[in-house]
Amino acid sequence: MPIYEYRCGSCGYEKEYLQKVNDAPVAVCPACGSDAYAKLISAAGFQLKGSGWYATDFKNGSKPKSKPETEAAGESACAAGSPTESACPACTPD
Repeated sequence: MPIYEYRCGSCGYEKEYLQKVNDAPVAVCPACGSDAYAKLISAAGFQLKGSGWYATDFKNGSKPKSKPETEAAGESACAAGSPTESACPACTPD
């Protein structure tokens, strides 16, 4: 559940509430009873630590994956100029 921060516009009282996303906002200041109690906008407070998905999947940028050895071998045969197209399964039309 997220933590929401509230501040009263009348007396300046601030408090944090642990609420569900679907819960109604707190409307009355608990200190002075004013209706000027409003939810504040704040940054999310979390950090990614350890060897999780970020470190293993995205940390090194987007490097192109190397092709499997079977595809690389098939392409080298085509590049070498095989005498017929049927000799290369990659070059054969479907």
